[in-house]
Amino acid sequence: MKKSTPLVLGIDAGGTMTDTILVDEQGNFAVGKAPTTPGHEAEGFIESARDATDLWDLEMKQTFQELSVVLYSGTAMLNTLLSRTGQQLGLLITKGMEDAVLMGRGMQSWAGYSYEDRLHAVTHAHPEPLLPIDRVRGVTERIDQFGKVVIPAYEHEVVSGVQDLLDQGIEALCICTIYSHVNPEHELKIGETAKKILEKHNIDIPIYYSHQVRPVIREQSRLNSLLIEAYATAKGREQLLNVDKATKQEGFKHGVQTVLSYGGLANMNYPRLHETMISGPVGGILGAKHVGELIGTDSVIVSDMGGTSFDIGAITRGNIPIDNEPTLDRFKLNLPTIAMDTIGAGAGTIIKVDPYTNKVSLGPESAGSDPGPVALDRGGTEPTIGDCDAIMGRLNPDYFLGGKVKLNIEKAKKVLQEKVADPLGIDVYEAAEGMVNLLELEARSSIESIISTRGVDPSEYHLMAYGGSGPLHMAEYSRGLGFKGIMTFQFAAAFSAFGCTTADYLHRYSQSVQIMIDPNAPEENRDQIRSQINEIWNELNNEAHEEFGAEGHDVDTVVCEPFAMMRYTGQLEDVEVPAPMLKLESDEDLDKLTDAFETLYETMNRSVSRYGEIGFTIMELGLTARVEKVKPNLKRRPLGPEQPKPEASKGTRSMYYNREWHEAQLWEMDFLEPGNVLEGPAIVEHPATTLVIPKGDHVRIDEWTILHYEHGEQE
Repeated sequence: MKKSTPLVLGIDAGGTMTDTILVDEQGNFAVGKAPTTPGHEAEGFIESARDATDLWDLEMKQTFQELSVVLYSGTAMLNTLLSRTGQQLGLLITKGMEDAVLMGRGMQSWAGYSYEDRLHAVTHAHPEPLLPIDRVRGVTERIDQFGKVVIPAYEHEVVSGVQDLLDQGIEALCICTIYSHVNPEHELKIGETAKKILEKHNIDIPIYYSHQVRPVIREQSRLNSLLIEAYATAKGREQLLNVDKATKQEGFKHGVQTVLSYGGLANMNYPRLHETMISGPVGGILGAKHVGELIGTDSVIVSDMGGTSFDIGAITRGNIPIDNEPTLDRFKLNLPTIAMDTIGAGAGTIIKVDPYTNKVSLGPESAGSDPGPVALDRGGTEPTIGDCDAIMGRLNPDYFLGGKVKLNIEKAKKVLQEKVADPLGIDVYEAAEGMVNLLELEARSSIESIISTRGVDPSEYHLMAYGGSGPLHMAEYSRGLGFKGIMTFQFAAAFSAFGCTTADYLHRYSQSVQIMIDPNAPEENRDQIRSQINEIWNELNNEAHEEFGAEGHDVDTVVCEPFAMMRYTGQLEDVEVPAPMLKLESDEDLDKLTDAFETLYETMNRSVSRYGEIGFTIMELGLTARVEKVKPNLKRRPLGPEQPKPEASKGTRSMYYNREWHEAQLWEMDFLEPGNVLEGPAIVEHPATTLVIPKGDHVRIDEWTILHYEHGEQE
């Protein structure tokens, strides 16, 4: 292949595979894959990057020297939280609130439960706390909701509390007081006292403040955010720094960036690193928005099926929904996150048959990357969906990961026969397809759930299918849903990594308030409201510029976009409203802000839903600060003939589909060109993924080399 000049490298380290996408100046892509290496993610990172550079016959060190941006999203911090292997914490909290870590939010008692278990309260239990109650100490103090000091912080209780916690060998100290998001005076005073005690004992441990981690209302969610930041990010940051170190050893001249939960980028020293915990699926929806804008599609349902999970999200008229209080490992957090739904469904999903009832269940366990599915021949003993795909001839045993791994079909077939087919009393191929259809049905149901709960009209939306297993199963999980169009990509396996490369450097800042705007208020009251709003936006603006400057960006390139979380007075839910300006100069500007809220509210609901007479309440003020970065470009080429070039053909192979064998035409995905049309039955192969086209369906390639899937008569 001809030499390319690399520009951006994006990495997505999932539960099973680490995907790399390498983009050059002309918008060409090279996709690399390698098994994820938990505990040592830098190793999988380098192997995946090497796989991508090998496709272009590039030398690794020269490639990293030429790169402008390296982006990384991984699972290290999330795995630390899930496995409960984080730091040993101590907590100083407002006296009387010591049991908050045990109580949690009420919804935490059923978050993550199945529908059946949610119905029976006797089964409900809170998630395991991140620290035991004997490492919590109360401090007498009180600041009211308006930020006024009612009871000063008792310093002697801080001294005794910190000493007790140090005697227990804590590795980090957390401080959380009531209403610190309004006035952090007591948290800072407690922290200063704690620092003196640490210095006295010559102990160096970090101190985390809730008002710095997440200065917004809802004390319990703020406490959860604080504890998770302190508990999980230390080991996660170590993993990320090892990745950064590995790039430096390969010659990269800049700092590695990581992806934030709301779609921005930050470097490894970002102070609120828990915001990167659920960054993996985020890349996919960013990539979908980027592609949609390019081809003129602003409403998209995204579906990402990998080895472990199936992630689904929606973009409506160009808007990506943000969940301000997501649930992470059954903890409710104050963490703005791109809204995505996830189920355990992927190629590595383990198939189980109950020996007494013969009931079949899929997952939620996954074979992961180690040992992986049985067919990989790395020690796996439980049948998986990937094994079923291999047995039915849908995967090329000699071309998995471009031929780097040879699949052991007979071993997978034997295990499926013994553990699934024989207990069910059916043919092994019928069992394999039945299991695959069950997975596809679950995936399809999750898409239907998005359609129904978000009021989506499928005829106005395109479905984008990606992930290493997405093209393999999209034919059935998209069938009959009535989408305007269905598409996948040559770089589907690394689409989330591609999405990360489309993101800008972006941070989000916010602060809780309670500002009531009476439409009939006198002018002096409205002036006070404008002054309060402007003061907070100005403070956040200064914080953003300082933080970006510390990360090495030119502060003159920082663009700040303010927003307000608003509701009609008396309502329970907020709406995030982009503000028309960064400073409200006049009374008319305040009207523009409330008008923007009402317009958005009307768009989300109905024209009769306006109720401005009741007044407005602002619950949170914030801004997003952005610095643009270089982005990849998809290459647009003229449409050619429908028949692919001869070199794209790879012969035929028998494929089991709809309970019968078909002779499927084989195609090499990278050799397909704009204008080509593929008729099923066919299999389109790529080193990182496989697209299956059953009989009656077909695929056409557009001028962007996007593959558009169209169902035939059997639908």
